[in-house]
Amino acid sequence: MKRKYHQYHLKYKEYEILPIRKEDILLIKEWRNKQISILRQNKFLTSYQQMKYYRTFIIPNSYKRKPEMILFSYLLKKKCIGYGGLVHIDWINKKVELSFLLEPSRLLDEKQYEIEFSIFIKFMKKITFEKLKFNKIYTETFDLLERKKHIEVLEKNGFKFEGRLRQNVYKNGKYIDSLIHGYLKEEYELEK
Repeated sequence: MKRKYHQYHLKYKEYEILPIRKEDILLIKEWRNKQISILRQNKFLTSYQQMKYYRTFIIPNSYKRKPEMILFSYLLKKKCIGYGGLVHIDWINKKVELSFLLEPSRLLDEKQYEIEFSIFIKFMKKITFEKLKFNKIYTETFDLLERKKHIEVLEKNGFKFEGRLRQNVYKNGKYIDSLIHGYLKEEYELEK
């Protein structure tokens, strides 16, 4: 049986996304553990846990007619530099949450981060609005100083601030607000 979302392989210059590859799973685990403070993840992942998650959730999900998430390896010159995709897919209300994480050293150059995140956003808009025919992409970003650039890039790419969920998550001994941004199909149509 062919993976349903295997056809989502997009390229722009030397960047591309393709369905998440097994060979990238342990790299992604390392990146997640290094950036745990900005993620919903509360414990460090082990290699065993990561591979089990890949086998028991990611692979079976990729065969579903209506998956709960569609994840991608994000490549530059065929080398994985990040991953992300569409998560918490709501097939009834036609909305989806954008997820994105880069290899940690790539965060040091803010201009590079802006370019690479913007390209990834363009890929996700294309899939969301042209392939899935959905109405909305939204994001939840923790209100942390280290997420300032992330929010700036979202807004430069047309995402509108929709609200603040006060004291929404508990991380490192304190409550943190979540910032919600959204982007609509009608905005995508105007942008094209």
